[in-house]
Amino acid sequence: MGRLGVQNLFNNGIAITGSGSAVPATPLDNQLLTELVETSDEWITTRTGISQRQLALPPESLTTLATDASKQALAAAGIKAEDIDLILLATSTPDDLFGSACRVQAELGAIKAVAFDLTAACSGFVFGLVTAAQYIRTGVYQNVLLIGGDILSRWVDWQDRRTCVLFGDGAGAVVLQANKSDRLLGFSLKSDGTQNHYLNLAYQGTTQQVTPNIHVPTGTYQPISMNGKEVYRFAVQKVPEVIDKALFEAHLSVDKIDWLILHQANQRIINSVAERLNIPEHKVISNVAHYGNTSAASIPLALDEAVRQGKIKPNDIIATSGFGAGLTWGAAIFQWGR
Repeated sequence: MGRLGVQNLFNNGIAITGSGSAVPATPLDNQLLTELVETSDEWITTRTGISQRQLALPPESLTTLATDASKQALAAAGIKAEDIDLILLATSTPDDLFGSACRVQAELGAIKAVAFDLTAACSGFVFGLVTAAQYIRTGVYQNVLLIGGDILSRWVDWQDRRTCVLFGDGAGAVVLQANKSDRLLGFSLKSDGTQNHYLNLAYQGTTQQVTPNIHVPTGTYQPISMNGKEVYRFAVQKVPEVIDKALFEAHLSVDKIDWLILHQANQRIINSVAERLNIPEHKVISNVAHYGNTSAASIPLALDEAVRQGKIKPNDIIATSGFGAGLTWGAAIFQWGR
């Protein structure tokens, strides 16, 4: 029997064996925001639950944050960078439009890993988790590093109080490894491009003449634009549904969930989803007050904090869901540890 055949026979499940996170050094609290736009701490906290966020300033970059989070995750999993077969970087804000995963690979010294970026906005970590699991389940790879990271402060209009109060920067990472028992118990992923216009970071070009008859657009991306009411309506309706579908796939009832970790977009959304699922407050993990919406980083950032605080323990069952631009949304049910 070949090597892949042996792997499939004995280790065709996955386990999430380590986590790490990193945030920039510079805080921006609500009081400072009142000096930029017409708003107040009360207005922000009442509507979002956010008190402050961390902003990446040079020389900090997506690559440095992702690398720092990855080093912590590798140490927690007890493996070396050279053991990683695949690096997935879930991000919408790479340092390089061609992608930043390969830069992270080089910084880590993960010499045998293939690396690429994956973009699904705030759903990126959940989509990446499911993607990574398939490589392990098929026996192709044994050790996968999954990173969720974003620097949305680069793309915020700091004069638009509807969006500038929401976003922060950060990165989180987990290590997934082949395992005899499969700890990814169920998942469900969804997309609806008909609602794409509700949340955008759109390209806008100006015309540049190449020849007398050929004019090509050249330009950059515009600041984030969002219809907050529609995104809120979408999230509170679709997230409970997709978690229910993932639980059905896992053959579990909602009372078996030990922890709920949602994308940290807005405390009101988190509370509403938990209420609709009848999940008590003491099972809900939230750090949105401290970091704001960090997009693909938010779930692994919250997960890592809870693990390091001793809340999440081996064999705990976690329900997680990401939702955002695309529009995309998804849920995964997994057990922590081997």
